[in-house]
Amino acid sequence: MAPVRRRPQYTQENIDQQLQQIHLLDQSSATENLEQLGPIIKQIHQNRQQDAYLRTVQGLIESKDAEIETICGDNYQEFISSVSTLFSIKSYTTNLRERISTLDQNVDQVGRSLVEKKRALLQTKKTAANLDEAIDTLQACLRVLDVVNRVGEMIKEGKYWSALRSLEDIETMPPTSLSATPLFQHLLSSLPSLRGQIKDAVNASVKQWLLDMRNVSAQVGQLALEAMDTRNRRWRTRREKDPFLKRRGVGTAVEVMTYEKTEYNALDNDRLKVDFTPLYQCIHIYGALDALDDIRKSYQADRKAQSDLIIPEPLPLAALASVTQEIVGFFIIENNVLNTTGSFRSERDIEELWDALVKRMTTGVEWSLKSEKDPDAYLRVKEVLIGFIMTLESYSYSTNSLQTFILKLFERYVSMIVVQYGKRFENIIAQDDCLPMWVEKPTERDSVLDTIWVQKEERDHLLTMNVPGSLPWSQGFYLCCQDIRSFVQNFYQFIEGVSQHHRNIDDLLSKSLDTLLADFISKSIAQKAETTSNLTQIAQIVTNLEHFEVACRELERSLTNIRTTQRGGTIRIHATKSFTSTLSWALARVNAAIRSKLDDFFDLSGYNWTPNSKETAPSMYLYELVNWLTTVVDSLVIKEAYKDKAFRSAVEYIAGCLMDYMTGRNIDVMNENAISNILIDVDFLEDEFKRNGRPDLSTVFVELRSTTSLVMADNVAEYLIPSVRQASYPAVKPKRLQSLLEKLAKYGASCRDAPSRERGERRRKEAEAVGRVFPGENR
Repeated sequence: MAPVRRRPQYTQENIDQQLQQIHLLDQSSATENLEQLGPIIKQIHQNRQQDAYLRTVQGLIESKDAEIETICGDNYQEFISSVSTLFSIKSYTTNLRERISTLDQNVDQVGRSLVEKKRALLQTKKTAANLDEAIDTLQACLRVLDVVNRVGEMIKEGKYWSALRSLEDIETMPPTSLSATPLFQHLLSSLPSLRGQIKDAVNASVKQWLLDMRNVSAQVGQLALEAMDTRNRRWRTRREKDPFLKRRGVGTAVEVMTYEKTEYNALDNDRLKVDFTPLYQCIHIYGALDALDDIRKSYQADRKAQSDLIIPEPLPLAALASVTQEIVGFFIIENNVLNTTGSFRSERDIEELWDALVKRMTTGVEWSLKSEKDPDAYLRVKEVLIGFIMTLESYSYSTNSLQTFILKLFERYVSMIVVQYGKRFENIIAQDDCLPMWVEKPTERDSVLDTIWVQKEERDHLLTMNVPGSLPWSQGFYLCCQDIRSFVQNFYQFIEGVSQHHRNIDDLLSKSLDTLLADFISKSIAQKAETTSNLTQIAQIVTNLEHFEVACRELERSLTNIRTTQRGGTIRIHATKSFTSTLSWALARVNAAIRSKLDDFFDLSGYNWTPNSKETAPSMYLYELVNWLTTVVDSLVIKEAYKDKAFRSAVEYIAGCLMDYMTGRNIDVMNENAISNILIDVDFLEDEFKRNGRPDLSTVFVELRSTTSLVMADNVAEYLIPSVRQASYPAVKPKRLQSLLEKLAKYGASCRDAPSRERGERRRKEAEAVGRVFPGENR
């Protein structure tokens, strides 16, 4: 039999002691001390369980009495002792049951009251908790509503990012009792509308900013252009002082390093500060709203519309400067946006705006210049465009199309100034007095020498001349050189700052100078020489042409040196050929003028072509002729070589006239005495030329002497022999010989004496023989 588990034993003393410890209400505490009731009630409950257990045990005891008695009989003494113990236990158990019953009733009464109080207290606390929760909820609602209301105020104040953050804070609030309320759900549903308000407000601020940028663009461009002009002047001054920098312009590495020390910001300076905050804020807001593409497209469309409004149609030239200022400001702003907004702007979008605007501007300028006749207008346009180009090149914009456009304008400009200067050259040549230029003072002489182009030897010689005095050239040459320098200066003034197409510029300068020198100066001089009969003036024209030839070579060398310092090509001037040709023409005019005067000396009526006797002295007119010719030719201010040519040409003309008298058609009949008289004139002329130091002129009369000697010596038969003719009479022309023989034959036929008639018949036969031998020869 398994041993019975013993229960805890509770004596009366223990129970009384525990009941005395129960204090439901503590007089010193403001709250009820109900916690102590719990253990007691638990113990009472345990006692009740013990009572039930005891009753069960009692039943078992009674059922086992018989068995116990049997056992007791066997174990009496022990049984008596156990019975005695059991009775004692029973007695205690009965007492305990009664005490527990009484205590249970008391506890039941006290517990019921406490439960009621506790229920009321719990209800009160629940109500208070509900009130607290309601208050907390209302306060949370008020805070949310305040945030929502504050969002509207922040939108009005322009604090768009703060407003957007506030909305994000509402969305990201941790779950609370408020989260499930209809009010909160309504607020959440209204957040997209509030975001739309923020989006619209920030978009409106950017629209206003874009309007402000349009209004301020012209000022930004003006400041940038002024800064570039200052930068140009500063660098030009430094470049003039330092030969090493002469080939380096604005934008080169050396200049950029210098400029960085005083770099000017057209967007932030003492006169203007451009605020990009509205745009940055808009980009930030739209980025947070995942709508950056929307603002990017809107911005591009707005800037495209603004760029379309910059250039008026048509474009007045007077407004070009202000238009370029606005364009410069526009693209400086775009450059700053590109560099400070990350990927918001693309280079391609800006390049599209740039290309479109440049094309419209060049088209407008070209249209405005279509009917322009003043080259200065082209120069003013170029100055505006060069400043425009240099400024935007510093912001990395491509200006190749503008450079090409300027070269196109440059070609028109050059063609206009060529015509302009051409008319001036024509007037200068037409009004030139063709007299040596007179200078009064050394400074005047030096100024002239600094203007014209001459060889170094002649310059050095003229610098030592006494003043006042005359220079070799006329006023016209000096004025032409002066205007050529002015033309070259205007030419390079237009092209200054243009960094492209040096070879094209060199070719254009060469062609332009050739046109001016050949078509306007050389031809005008030729026309003047043709209409001038004064030998002194023609001689001065010859001298001027000689100096123009030299000037072309010196000008070519000078311009080539200039282009070399600017890394250009070689200037080629081909007008020298034109001046050489005109010089030949002018020299021919000298000869023609001399011949014209010689015609006045020759008088056919002064000759007797059938004299009865020979003269012993030359014709009287020859004295005056030789004296005039020598005086006039020697007084010409031309080279000795040209004087020699003039003398030779004059003597050839004289020889030709005498030969023509003897063999031409003007004289029908002639005798030997007339030929003898002409030979006396020729001897006189040769002697005079030898006396004047020109013995070589005797060769001019070779044909005349050969022809007349052949006739006078009756050697015509020898002339018909080819070997003799080639050896002894190469200068004799058959037709002229035939003509002279015919005239002598006619004279003989007209004579009455037989010898003369026989001689005339012999001359006739000789003439026929010469005609048969040379039937195709012309006079």
